[in-house]
Amino acid sequence: QVQLVESGGGSVQAGGSLRLSCKASERALSTLNLAWFRQAPGKEREFVGIIPWYDSTIAYDDSVKGRFTISKDNAKSTIYLQMTSLRPEDTGVYYCAGSTSLTRPAAAYPYWGQGTQVTVSS
Repeated sequence: QVQLVESGGGSVQAGGSLRLSCKASERALSTLNLAWFRQAPGKEREFVGIIPWYDSTIAYDDSVKGRFTISKDNAKSTIYLQMTSLRPEDTGVYYCAGSTSLTRPAAAYPYWGQGTQVTVSS
């Protein structure tokens, strides 16, 4: 049973930082590609970044390159999204998702967490 649970969201001022966590089953962590998505009010869910299960090159959307970092702690069965230099446009619900495919479209991900809210004020 695949389980993904996000945490760490909150409210910060522009320029601040947050670290999100996604607790996953060990099987999910070692067999699925895990990605971060976000969805702003009234907008489509968009890709943020992905870390392959086999620890290949981590990929990020251009909008967050240089500001966000994805990492993994196998012992804790957890992946992280470290967010720095946050901007108001980063506001949204952040989701952890898993797929057997290395791809960006949200529709290709069958496994999802419940999401955690991130609000960045100006």
